Amino acid sequence: MNEKVGKSKVFSLGLQHVLAMYAGAILVPIIVGGALGFTPQQLAYLIAIDLLTCGIATLLQAWKNKFFGIGLPIVLGTSFVAVTPMISIGSNYGISAIYGSIIAAGLFIIFFSNIFGKLLKLFPPVVTGTVVIIIGLSLVPTGIKNMAGGAGSKDFGSAENLMLSFGVLSIILLMNRYFTGFIRAISVLVGIIAGTVVSAFTGKMDFSTVMEASWFHVPAPFYFGVPTFEIAPILTMMLVGTVILIESTGAFLALGKITGRDLKERDIVRGYRAEGLAFTLGGIFNAFPYSTFAQNVGLVQLSGVKKRSITIAAGFILIGLGLVPKIAALATLIPTAVLGGATVVMFGMVVSSGIKMLGDVDFSDNSNLLVIACSVSLGLGATVVPELFSSLPEAIRIVVGDGIITGSLTAIILNLILTPRNKKSDPRVVPETDQLLAKSV
Repeated sequence: MNEKVGKSKVFSLGLQHVLAMYAGAILVPIIVGGALGFTPQQLAYLIAIDLLTCGIATLLQAWKNKFFGIGLPIVLGTSFVAVTPMISIGSNYGISAIYGSIIAAGLFIIFFSNIFGKLLKLFPPVVTGTVVIIIGLSLVPTGIKNMAGGAGSKDFGSAENLMLSFGVLSIILLMNRYFTGFIRAISVLVGIIAGTVVSAFTGKMDFSTVMEASWFHVPAPFYFGVPTFEIAPILTMMLVGTVILIESTGAFLALGKITGRDLKERDIVRGYRAEGLAFTLGGIFNAFPYSTFAQNVGLVQLSGVKKRSITIAAGFILIGLGLVPKIAALATLIPTAVLGGATVVMFGMVVSSGIKMLGDVDFSDNSNLLVIACSVSLGLGATVVPELFSSLPEAIRIVVGDGIITGSLTAIILNLILTPRNKKSDPRVVPETDQLLAKSV
């Protein structure tokens, strides 16, 4: 979309990004708060501060400067990788230890970002494309479950849920087929609104959450007490931070490809530092670790709007929602099936981006085919069968228990093992003799 985007359009497109990631953003605080026995008031604070910090973290990543910020149309949200470790740390060491470990992990990422940036060489096209495909495929099961009403819902797979979800999906597809420009770009937003309006006529929407929510929320540092710093939780959260950076690297490279920007090591390093700052901010305000949301990468691809101003608007909207819980509660009225119909197409677009990135790969080289085959199989397998590694020690489960990480590590390791056998596996690598011939010509 190359047309000029006005202020009202920027807001609409930014709101679309917020709605695309909203369910994931509030689900993590609900899970963690529920597992740790938070009161309704504490849970309300946790959700509000999470939205506020998501917004600030998104702005930090958009603010490209010498120290931090990758400057891509990125939206940051709460990382699901941290859910189990946070619950474990809170249960064994107390809530204050959770936030001490998050602050320490954030500082660790900031100070060692240059070292992490050196690892970019581990992501040639065959690895990058495979990782992005795995990210998309790992999200698809969640989107499908949401289409049916959400895992564990009483009306899971009901005709009403399926009609809602497929209706939203149909609207998005029809708008992309018959419209252009701005109208096509907001197809996801229109689909979500239309699905929510239709659902309201069924009388199943509960407005009690909106009525009980407060009008204004003041963020308070160390709301749950002064953080404590324990060795084991800190090491665990550092590992979580490293895992999150691997996920984010795939998202960075995918967005770089979508926006036509050739990312350098220094760009990735600034992106890592911004995520480290987001970690630290989450620890100070008793929120969560943050990472790049893949569904928003898919939305950039689907909408065709690649302007950074759109995700900046999304960041300010998230901050506003965090300061005004009553407005934020309105978004909780969106039926899960409606979100499922919208997100499933975006998750599929992430897969499509990965396939497109593999266009630079030499498929005549059998080693590249093996890298893709094994990585996708193990990554998708670990996602669909999460108990695959249940008997391993907890420290190892944190790494391989997530399908994205399992598939990503498989791609990186196999590429290192197999590629040296054939230097032509990466088409960007020009043999030394060819370089000399080119210079002589």
